[in-house]
Amino acid sequence: MISRIRKSIEDKDQGFTLIELLVVIIIIGILAAIAIPLFLNQRHKAEDSAAKADVSTIGKEVATYFVDNTSVTGLAVTKTAATPAHYEMAGGDLTAAVDLGRVSNNVVLAKQTFTNPTNWCVSVQNPQGDKAVVGYRYSAAGGLEEGVCP
Repeated sequence: MISRIRKSIEDKDQGFTLIELLVVIIIIGILAAIAIPLFLNQRHKAEDSAAKADVSTIGKEVATYFVDNTSVTGLAVTKTAATPAHYEMAGGDLTAAVDLGRVSNNVVLAKQTFTNPTNWCVSVQNPQGDKAVVGYRYSAAGGLEEGVCP
């Protein structure tokens, strides 16, 4: 019995035909043509998510500040040799600058307006993203939205 199995294995060809190889190469090419553009688009979406996360964090911190305080404040990006860039809120009723978190890669603090506790807006932009090129804003009236502060 074992000798018959061994003989049948030895008699078979041990390779693929040219047509089988070409079919596999064509299938791999089609899958790559579909997958590569989708993969490249994910990078732009990640850049947009970074901008949304930054402006959302800043907006929530500013809203929290205005729960207890009524004076107008200001935002800035600070960077030292020892630390990476951070968002800072200063002025108003604050005795010292408040660190709001680290600035994400390629995200730029755009326009900001602080009129009063019910009328303020902060916006950021990210030139590497799809929608974040226009920018995202967080305001007292509308929360997180696409666009720049008026």
